[in-house]
Amino acid sequence: MKKETVVAVVVGAAAVCAAAVAADALVRRRRQTRRREKVRAIADAFRRRCATPIEKLQRLADAMTDEMHAGLLLDGGSKLKMLVSYVDNLPTGDEKGLFYALDLGGTNFRVMRVVLGGQEGRVVKQESVEVSIPPHVMTATSDELFNFIAQALKRFVDTEGEDMRPSPGRQRELGFTFSFPVNQTSISSGNLIKWTKGFSIDETVGQDVVAELTKAMERVGVDMRVAALVNDTVGTLAGGRYNNPDVIAAVILGTGTNAAYAERANAIPKMKGALPKSGEMVINMEWGSFHSSHLPLTEYDKALDIESLNPGDQIFEKVISGMYLGEILRRVLLKMAEEAALFGDVVPPKLTSPFILRTPVMSAMHHDTSSDLTVVGSKLREVFEISNTSVETRELIVELCNIIATRGARLSAAGIFGILKKVGRDTIQKGDKKKSVIALDGGLFEHYTKFRDCLKSTLTEFLGDEVSESVTIELSNDGSGIGAALLAASHSRYLEATEES
Repeated sequence: MKKETVVAVVVGAAAVCAAAVAADALVRRRRQTRRREKVRAIADAFRRRCATPIEKLQRLADAMTDEMHAGLLLDGGSKLKMLVSYVDNLPTGDEKGLFYALDLGGTNFRVMRVVLGGQEGRVVKQESVEVSIPPHVMTATSDELFNFIAQALKRFVDTEGEDMRPSPGRQRELGFTFSFPVNQTSISSGNLIKWTKGFSIDETVGQDVVAELTKAMERVGVDMRVAALVNDTVGTLAGGRYNNPDVIAAVILGTGTNAAYAERANAIPKMKGALPKSGEMVINMEWGSFHSSHLPLTEYDKALDIESLNPGDQIFEKVISGMYLGEILRRVLLKMAEEAALFGDVVPPKLTSPFILRTPVMSAMHHDTSSDLTVVGSKLREVFEISNTSVETRELIVELCNIIATRGARLSAAGIFGILKKVGRDTIQKGDKKKSVIALDGGLFEHYTKFRDCLKSTLTEFLGDEVSESVTIELSNDGSGIGAALLAASHSRYLEATEES
């Protein structure tokens, strides 16, 4: 073969190879373009479905108000339970004396004591201790559980100092925060409907939890009376009112969510018997169960609900609370990974694990202000073992965080506006200087800054500049803890004697 022929063959082969490489590169670029377009289409569709224009929010707030009316009219007449709490005396600041609180809401419980000094002394002294409940006690017998709690309470009582003793001749009084479903029958009695959060003691279901605790305290020798049985949201309202007499409602936005507010007693048709002297009654809304056709639900929300332990229930909670926001983000990312290869040709295995992405992680990514979004990159490695993400991908994730958090915050604001509308605080008359304060507790509101700021700005959007000056949201950090002790004080059997002194 001649030299020229060999060269021609080599050159031709090189040209064919180069053409093949170029063609392959073109195919890859087209595939990447199609993937980016698919990712963008999914993101845009998600944004549209989550949209919360003020007109939609107004209809949602109206629906909330309507459901509140229906729930006050008749038990079972509304998606909102609107439970009568039997709290008809919120703290005023005049309360005096030593009071205890017990907060049972999960695998840990807390006992607290406070000395109240009236208007001048306020909270003179406060002490508390937290106790972990062993797993076997959570599934043992009713006596074993309440004995364990009573024994911890006794140990705490035994550490009372000389400056933290009840007045002579007075029995210690306790506010009992019990964050499980209860059918409350009076300020100091309520029957357990069901256990949640890992507790499973069948014999307690249907029993009066105050009676169970009282018997256990008697068995271990603790001389104490349960003066008030409350849930955590009612406790937050009590703590808020004690610190600010303008507080009219409390909202918890944490792992879960709920709201409670002070209602006119004569506006509760389902409440039978004589009206309380105070003229008001605290209503525990259980607003997590609110549902409306105006809620902007996506395919991800609907799938999450179907696969949950309580399908069809707690729909409002599933779109606004800390338990679920991170999980919604995971589901969107999973779809993008499966249908548009967002993280490469193989779907990261951990991305398929439900609830692996917690809302505090989502918040950290949302608040990443670094130029190349290094926090987003590190969280993807830590949670999903996804490495080498592009800045473009990280920007997309921040965008998704913003869509989810904005929707949750704006829906929360609509719920609060619904309460304000129900109690006539959504407008002001000329010359009216009345203030309306919402006490807000929970880690989602306290720590997720963009969520909190969006909620506040949306409420201003609802109210307008003039009315919004009379409405304030105040962080009531751990309000439910001291709130139970305050409610024991405001429902004390020694109240008249204290006022006379």
